[in-house]
Amino acid sequence: MNSFYVFSGRKIKRFFYAFAAALLAAGIVYVERGNITVFSDSTTPSAIYSVPTEKKLIALTFDISWGEKRPGPILQVLEDKKVDKATFFLSSPWSKTHPDIVASIKNAGYEIGSHGHKHVNYSTLSNEDIRTQILTAQTVLTDMTGKTPNLIRMPNGDFDKRVLQVATDLGYKVIQWDTDSLDWKNIGVQNIVNRVTTKAHPGDIVLLHASDSCKQTHEALPLIIDELRRQGYEFVTVSELINQGTAEGKEVRDSAWMNDRLEDAAGL
Repeated sequence: MNSFYVFSGRKIKRFFYAFAAALLAAGIVYVERGNITVFSDSTTPSAIYSVPTEKKLIALTFDISWGEKRPGPILQVLEDKKVDKATFFLSSPWSKTHPDIVASIKNAGYEIGSHGHKHVNYSTLSNEDIRTQILTAQTVLTDMTGKTPNLIRMPNGDFDKRVLQVATDLGYKVIQWDTDSLDWKNIGVQNIVNRVTTKAHPGDIVLLHASDSCKQTHEALPLIIDELRRQGYEFVTVSELINQGTAEGKEVRDSAWMNDRLEDAAGL
């Protein structure tokens, strides 16, 4: 007896959605292939995405590369909520033109890391240019804060093995994140809150921004702080977090990290 399969329009659509998702996943793995090799060998320098710890510690981090409207409200929220530990990654050109804000961050006792000099992808630069960018930012931030930074978050979070090696040779730890708030997309206050509070885990590093392009961070931040505290989290600096764990960072093969990359690529 002959058998016939009848495909409905809905089933065909589901098939194509699943196929598209598989292609997206394969594409991301291909794009990230250079970074995958970085983390597969423990003898080579690696970036830190989170820190293994059983304690409910979490690090809120804020990148600033331009603007002057957002840092003040964010600092005010942190003060009002009595969050005295956070880490700010500052670009040096912005820092030079906003010394008062840099002083406010420093005087509040927050940790300051480098966000580099030119806001370009360092993986496209020569080794010597990478070194120049990092050292230029280092000079500016050291002069302005009185302390040489030893943490760096690369512009756009972009790096390859060469960037990691140069940064490590200069005494830096490269800091990424495990939870991206997507505040830089202005996806809505509640969506920002939900992304952070549902993805948070012990040892997490959370990516937030205090640049002017991120218009909803200061509104989402109080809700994020309240909910994370309700969940039992304590806020620490990135350096304190690193000291709590092995500082080996989270590896690409971690499924949660890859799921985050898939969601971010899909714009969720």
